[in-house]
Amino acid sequence: MTVLLFLIILAVLIFVHELGHFCTAKLFGIRVDEFAIGFPPRIFGWIRGETKYSLNLIPAGGYVKIFGENPDDESLIGPDSPRSFVNASKWKQIIVLLSGIFMNLVFAWILISISFNIGLLTPIDDQYKDNVRDISVMIISVMKDSPSDLAGLKEGDRIIGIESDKVKETLPSADDLQKIITESSGRINIEYKRGNTTSTASIVAEDGLVGGRKAIGISMGLVGTVKFGLFRSFLEGLKLTAIETKEITIGIYKFIYDLLRGQNGMLSEIAGPVGIAGLVGQASSMGTSYLFGFIAMISINLAMLNLVPFPAFDGGRVLFVLIESVIRRRIKPVILNWANLIGFGLIIILLIFITYRDILGLIK
Repeated sequence: MTVLLFLIILAVLIFVHELGHFCTAKLFGIRVDEFAIGFPPRIFGWIRGETKYSLNLIPAGGYVKIFGENPDDESLIGPDSPRSFVNASKWKQIIVLLSGIFMNLVFAWILISISFNIGLLTPIDDQYKDNVRDISVMIISVMKDSPSDLAGLKEGDRIIGIESDKVKETLPSADDLQKIITESSGRINIEYKRGNTTSTASIVAEDGLVGGRKAIGISMGLVGTVKFGLFRSFLEGLKLTAIETKEITIGIYKFIYDLLRGQNGMLSEIAGPVGIAGLVGQASSMGTSYLFGFIAMISINLAMLNLVPFPAFDGGRVLFVLIESVIRRRIKPVILNWANLIGFGLIIILLIFITYRDILGLIK
């Protein structure tokens, strides 16, 4: 079910992205030859006007085939060349290329706004402190092979009660939890909520696990549900989308900067399709609003990654258009096509490496 949900989310995000390219190309009168969800072989398709619409078997992507996006003789000087992408004005080319990114950001804004209207589970901070309800402690991370890990606690679980041989607390604070765990002399029963299911884990704290004191191997944070009316949901959704877009952009370029300096520590923190599928499963167990918020973050990541000026990305194609505007002549099509092909190949290699690492992590 998790894999199916991940594939559906991936298909929706790519559909939204490609829809941006499709709509702006049509708006500018540029010929669109195909709009496809998934990669071939084709399951079924139909033709409407000059465009073929396809639903393909491999649900790992999608594409819009815009006439002249990869220049050849037909698009440059053929009978329909005035309607090719490569012969469109530079500002039209840039808008078509950036429209997919724009659509992903708009989609993220809509999802975050819906989440706020439903009630979004979020860390407690000064921004939303006056609008928070159902405050509780959430497990942020679980140390591998720790008592908590062996007892089945997971990231995202909300602790709603704790009982030791000395005390029992309902809806404890993070400080209360830490004190009870540190002072315990036997088994601790932790009541937690995962999605809509409530369970209890029986754990014995270990000495010296963290900082020379008793611990159970978890880090915690205070979370609560933030809920707004419809209008304010969209206003706060826009603000949060802008904040997350800024943070994600900084993170991407910091990663690239460190990679160019030979510091690849952040590479271990990047999740591929396998890792993201697992995170989707965790997010879905925490409710619809949290899942929507998580999908919104993926959509923003997809948008800002595509903006990176690297061949095969939309940002790389925009860079080539800007270079042509400056030098006032067209870059040779063979150079453009090879640059995009090489860039795509490097992305695939990186994706294979990350996926291999994710699979190894699952096996271990």
